[in-house]
Amino acid sequence: MLNQDILNALKGYFASMQKTVTFVVQTGEHSKRDELVKFLSDIAGVSDNVQLEERDTQGELRSAISFLLEADGEDTGIRFSGIPGGHEFNSMVLAILHASGTELKIDDSLKGIIKGVKEDLHFEVFISLSCHNCPDVVQAVNQFALLNPHIKAEMIDGGLYQNLVEERDIQGVPSVYLNGELFANGKVDASTLIDKLLEHDPSLKEANKGQSLPMQDVTVIGGGPAGVASAIYSARKGLKVAVVAHRFGGQVKDTMGIENLISVPKTTGPELVGNLMEHVKDYDITLKEHVRVENIEQGNVKTITLSSGEQIRTRSIVVATGARWRELGVPGEKENVGNGVAYCPHCDGPFFKGKDVAVIGGGNSGIEAALDLAGIVKSVTVFEFMPELKADQVLIDQANKRDNITIIKNAATRQILAENGKVNAIEYQDRATNDVHTKELAGVFVQIGLVPNSQFMKGVVELSKYGEIVVDGKCNTSEPGIFAAGDVTTVPYKQIVISMGEGAKASLAAFEYLLSHEVVEQDEETQAA
Repeated sequence: MLNQDILNALKGYFASMQKTVTFVVQTGEHSKRDELVKFLSDIAGVSDNVQLEERDTQGELRSAISFLLEADGEDTGIRFSGIPGGHEFNSMVLAILHASGTELKIDDSLKGIIKGVKEDLHFEVFISLSCHNCPDVVQAVNQFALLNPHIKAEMIDGGLYQNLVEERDIQGVPSVYLNGELFANGKVDASTLIDKLLEHDPSLKEANKGQSLPMQDVTVIGGGPAGVASAIYSARKGLKVAVVAHRFGGQVKDTMGIENLISVPKTTGPELVGNLMEHVKDYDITLKEHVRVENIEQGNVKTITLSSGEQIRTRSIVVATGARWRELGVPGEKENVGNGVAYCPHCDGPFFKGKDVAVIGGGNSGIEAALDLAGIVKSVTVFEFMPELKADQVLIDQANKRDNITIIKNAATRQILAENGKVNAIEYQDRATNDVHTKELAGVFVQIGLVPNSQFMKGVVELSKYGEIVVDGKCNTSEPGIFAAGDVTTVPYKQIVISMGEGAKASLAAFEYLLSHEVVEQDEETQAA
């Protein structure tokens, strides 16, 4: 499972460990237990700072393929039920390093929130090893556990705990349970967990109220391609820059294949996001991650209030919050998210192996999703509202070559049907004849475009009828000192390369504004004198 190159890399990572980390494996019988023990033994073999022990944990662990991490003999609260390979291998390696003393890369304000938890919390994160979104959630709750002894965090591989998955009717990952009750599922990330935790106990943000950063020249709201480009361009001008990112990378993080970023023939969303982060680190940029903007007070100096309770006073703002998946808005959609309704084929596709599913949307995203799913599921039916598909012809040609992909055009989805808590059919109307049909299936993947993340700007700047922030050729909004860039704006063609260019434009416009604004202030002071 682990080749010599990986083991050599681990040896380098573990060289600076400050504490001894022990894998404590629950004793017992399981068909996968020998594989787990071999996997952990190979890892422990690369460093004297990593050990393996088999022990009856007296109910602390779920089964014989569960293990916990101890640091210098103390329980860290981190548990893994399954063999953390695939995307979760990084989660385990990071857990080892963080447990051994490597600094947690989490904002101090969020540390304060987590450390403020007084009740016992047990997070269970159900994952699939093919889910690229799941590690973010696993790594987040692992950090929660390391920060607070009241918190336990357990990764559960749904593929090895089918009885538990069926018992809880789980049909999508990541699916997060808190103290045995569903806490969050569907589109979940670290930011969602923080939001939910604050909803669970609003008093947790009290410690941060009144805290603020020093005055910023530019505060960028959003951490996708537009936001990162804006932050870097601003920092290169010598400005004091902060970035507020609910989710660093944004929608790009969910894109598996990127082949149209000029000069980069092929990459993936996670790789691109990693590169964006590395580039940000080259500059003196303050990053506030996993928090949202709750309020903006306008004026020459603007005050931004964050969901963590902190405030940022800033001379200018660039809004680059991107967009999110558009919902169908039909009966049965929201009620069945995580129980057959999904928005990420890469994450949730494996749960529908051998089953019939639908993809709603005939654009590039929809046809790409159908192609991805076709290799996993029994059949895919694509429903397109318009008489013709909107996807690129090269994608349509690929779809037409697949025997298990059916395309139904001119079809309006009326409702998603479910039985015993699980999706079992979709009802749609033929727009040409008005006939209503029902298609039996187990899952529905919604791929009908994006909605701008601009709701927090309502009443602050002018929005279009579609909710986009209205901008001019220099990314100016209707409010002086507030600029906007990327998918959240009225600029057409929502593409990564366009967002990057718009982010750069917004920062240059903000710099120009700050220069002229300083002149005005100096003139006023001179006149007053």
